[in-house]
Amino acid sequence: MSALKLFIHDHQNNGDNSLLKTITFALTHFTVAFTVAFLLTGDILIGSLIAMVEPAINTVAYFFHEKFWARRERQARPAPMSRDHNPCSA
Repeated sequence: MSALKLFIHDHQNNGDNSLLKTITFALTHFTVAFTVAFLLTGDILIGSLIAMVEPAINTVAYFFHEKFWARRERQARPAPMSRDHNPCSA
């Protein structure tokens, strides 16, 4: 499977909403960054530039952060025992 398909797959089957969370995080972050930059500078152009650059880089980092934590949670879950496994047989 390609690396792109690993990141963009059917998130509903395994409960991984990292892509949707990344998109909503990006929208929130862009809005906050623009508002703060505009209020600090009073300039729409500078506010827009700051709101495009910093959140874009941070959003990519957030996506991989979510992937790391999802993998960590999957690895922390105990493996399901098979029906054929009998701990009393030796």
